[in-house]
Amino acid sequence: MSEFSFSDRYGQKPARWKSGAIVLLIIGTGWITWAGLHHSRPDIRSTLISFSVQSDRQISIRYSIDRRTPQASVTCTLVAHDFQKNVVGEIEDVIPPGAGHIERISVIPTRTASVNAGISRCRPTSL
Repeated sequence: MSEFSFSDRYGQKPARWKSGAIVLLIIGTGWITWAGLHHSRPDIRSTLISFSVQSDRQISIRYSIDRRTPQASVTCTLVAHDFQKNVVGEIEDVIPPGAGHIERISVIPTRTASVNAGISRCRPTSL
């Protein structure tokens, strides 16, 4: 009795899926590479440096903005939170065109005592 392999007995299926998998792998790798490089350097980058509680009615925040196009003005939304993480103060800080890197100190008025402050978002100001 001779030994037969599985392919000898049932035949061999063509591997059609391999070419499709290779195409998807190439497209997927290209897209992941593009997305990683594109989002690693945004147009506007904000960094919280520090905050300081001035009183029960205001908190100051120190932050920096890095922008790739210094000719564009930027609007940053700054928020203050209380102990239970409720928003107790919010302002829109408009940064005029100028330097690519800028550091600012802003005061956020609050309705009750706040314990921290942060940058909600920064976006280009539409004209």
